[in-house]
Amino acid sequence: MIPILRGSADSLAAVFIKICGITTVDDALLATALGADAVGFVMAPSPRQIAVPRVQEIVRRLPSGVLTVGVFRDEAPQRVVDVVNRCGFKAVQLSGRESIADTRLVRDEVSVVIKAFPGGSGALAVADRYGADMVMVDSDTPGSGQVFDWSLAEGAPRGIKLIMAGGLSPENVGAAIAKVRPWGVDVATGVELSPGRKDPARMRAFINAARSSAPMKTRTSVSAAGEVASVGLGPADPAAGGATPYDWQQEGRW
Repeated sequence: MIPILRGSADSLAAVFIKICGITTVDDALLATALGADAVGFVMAPSPRQIAVPRVQEIVRRLPSGVLTVGVFRDEAPQRVVDVVNRCGFKAVQLSGRESIADTRLVRDEVSVVIKAFPGGSGALAVADRYGADMVMVDSDTPGSGQVFDWSLAEGAPRGIKLIMAGGLSPENVGAAIAKVRPWGVDVATGVELSPGRKDPARMRAFINAARSSAPMKTRTSVSAAGEVASVGLGPADPAAGGATPYDWQQEGRW
């Protein structure tokens, strides 16, 4: 189970953070040590593409509570499932033009599915029909580091777990969270020294900026000694009546 607490004892993680384009053991371990909730491995053609044997080596070294995500694009569903099983991924991200039917076929075999859409895509309006656990809004060219118009994410259905991607960096992730109030954020290029090689300082800065920028709810509690404390619960989700949408903190699904 992903730990509820990140940082101080009186605050809870308020945004899901995925570091994508991992290609080395050191980068994967550092990302998780810094507080990332998920790490992504690009299995599709890309400067960050990684081979199955290398993924297997890295995944074996990671803490059990980390969500490992295989990133695919326009791959046949059975091929996706086969690679997931070989690599030991806990989740899949589909970043192409996968149909509703193909996405649901993958979801039948994989515990967690993220379906990505370009900002402004007409398909985004019906993203809830794909059966994915999370919906990502990205730029037209994933992995390019290009920032898109964040207002285009407003076309997503209400109540979904929305992940923002596309050109995010330590410098702009706070503004993206403030504008869109996403369930999570995803970064690759914005924390790199070169494609597939992460910059430790930028990873730390990104995670810190995302954590500190997420709006927080608080809960007042009273200890047995009568001490009163406020505990952060994560941002209020209007579509859920104000309840925190960050349910990976409680469910222990992966």
